[in-house]
Amino acid sequence: MSSRIGILGGTFDPIHYGHLAIAEEARVALHLSRVMVVPAGEQPLKAGRHVASSAHRLAMAHLACAGNPFFAVSAIEIERAGPSYTAVTLQQLHDQLPDALCLILGVDALADLPRWRDVQRILELASLVGVTRPGATLDLVRLARALPGVLERLTLIDGPRLDISSSDLRRRVAAGKPIRYQTPDAVVDYIAQHGLYRHSGEPHP
Repeated sequence: MSSRIGILGGTFDPIHYGHLAIAEEARVALHLSRVMVVPAGEQPLKAGRHVASSAHRLAMAHLACAGNPFFAVSAIEIERAGPSYTAVTLQQLHDQLPDALCLILGVDALADLPRWRDVQRILELASLVGVTRPGATLDLVRLARALPGVLERLTLIDGPRLDISSSDLRRRVAAGKPIRYQTPDAVVDYIAQHGLYRHSGEPHP
């Protein structure tokens, strides 16, 4: 039987401990050989909402994942022109790798899955790992109604209860507040060195 690798995509603007904890939780729970972190180039459902450039987001992902030998970072979506459709990414990875693919999603993203392009192809190419997140809920009946057969491809796991969000980190940086202990020190230093998010345009609470 081939090994399985987890695929965790996202804008990672910036990447933080919530992302890393979800990746590690899924890796251990499903005995994945590794987890590939895939920063989006241009997310179709979040068009125009990136604050940091793709190069900065990729660099921060590399810094955040450097300490875990089971994590790898892929620039596959950043290097590909056009919107970052998950079905296309999974097809490319399927063609390149011998491993079975497991797509790791927070339950909030999982609830939105019926809106994704070529979702049936996604279900053919990868099994799904849904990770619970603070404040997020999932209606399995509604999901199954929208995507027949999805529950047979889905494993739900309880995620670590880290209530950290990238948008909140951007607001904190813009307001001059600390973000240490919410994202790795190397990412904190990178944000400071490059002056990221100082004028993020995020609404303040």
